[in-house]
Amino acid sequence: MFDPLTIARELTAAGIDRSQADAIADGIRRAAEHGEHVTPDQLNARIADVLTAVSAAETRMTWRMPAVAGLVIAAPRFLLQ
Repeated sequence: MFDPLTIARELTAAGIDRSQADAIADGIRRAAEHGEHVTPDQLNARIADVLTAVSAAETRMTWRMPAVAGLVIAAPRFLLQ
C-alpha cells in the first residue's frame, strides 16, 4: 500500500524541505492513482519480445559477418590486379 506520509517523512529526514517533500509525495500518489500501470506479466512479455528480436538480429549478423570478412579480405586482391 502506498503511504505518502511515510515518503514525505523519509524525504524530510534526508534533508528536503517539508513543503517540497509533501509536493513530491503528492505527485507520486497521483501517479500511483493514475491507473495505467504495467503489470509484471506485461513487462515480462515485452522483455521476451525484445530478447527474441535481439536473438533474431544476432542470428542474421552471425551469418553475414563471414561474408563481409571475406569481401574485405578479397577486395584488395581484385582491385590491385
